[in-house]
This record gives sequence, C-alpha cells and structure tokens, in this order.
Amino acid sequence: MPTDRTARRAATLIASVLSCDAVLHLCWSTGSTWPARDVRSLSYAVLGADVPFTPPVLLPLATALFTASGVVVARARLDRPHALLRLGTWAVAAGLSLRGLAGVYWLFTKDPGTAFYWLNLGAYTPLCAGLALAAVRVARPEPVARREDAVRVR
Repeated sequence: MPTDRTARRAATLIASVLSCDAVLHLCWSTGSTWPARDVRSLSYAVLGADVPFTPPVLLPLATALFTASGVVVARARLDRPHALLRLGTWAVAAGLSLRGLAGVYWLFTKDPGTAFYWLNLGAYTPLCAGLALAAVRVARPEPVARREDAVRVR
C-alpha cells in the first residue's frame, strides 16, 4: 500500500483522467457528439474507424473507467494492504500499457492525413503511456526499509 505523496498524487491524476473519460462516454451515450459535429466524425476522431456510439457500447466502458478510477484511488488511500486493489491497479496499468502500445502500432498503420492519427500521436498514446507509468507507481509495493535505515548504530 503506497502511502507516500507521489503515489497518492499519481492515483489522483489517474482517477481524474479516467473519470473525465468516463463522463465523456456517458455524454456520448445520450446521443451527444461533442466535440465532433456528428457520430461518424466523432467515431473517426476517437477510434479511427466507423464504430457505433450507442449506450450498449458506451455504458460498459464508462462503468469500467469509473471502476478503474475507484480501484486506483482506493489502493493509494487505504491504510492497509489489500491484494485485490493491488491486482486491480496492476490491471489498470496493463490496460493503459496495451492502449499505449496499440497507439504506437497505429502510428505506423493509420493514414497521417486523419484527425485520429494526430490525436493519437499528440494526446491518446502519450497520455496512456504516462498514466500506465503512474499506475505502476501506485501498484508496486512499498520498498522495505533496510535495517540500517531503521536502526541507528553508533
């Protein structure tokens, strides 16, 4: 269980970004296409393909994002170790890492003339990579203090 400020700040950052993403998914599930002008352009900007933005697709994603946010914050804030929260935080780190790696792959396979290519290059992939590193920081166990650090010898 990380108790240092860095881990708590990392958890807060991760939860903030994932919660904002979840809220966007909830908005899109109501039929909103913000910030795009229509569903097709939203789909191509967010995913690089024509995918339906319907509640059966978006609501489970929003739920997963909110759950991931809660798990990471709980891992950083609880005063005792909890194996499931640690495992859940590692799962969040793995998911963010996979998205980051997919983003790198898409840089070589997607058309540079599309909005998705540039959003992926400038926002999606770097954000996922940074959040994955932050999630690893939250998930890893606290370092065990060395005996020399714990006991002063004179």
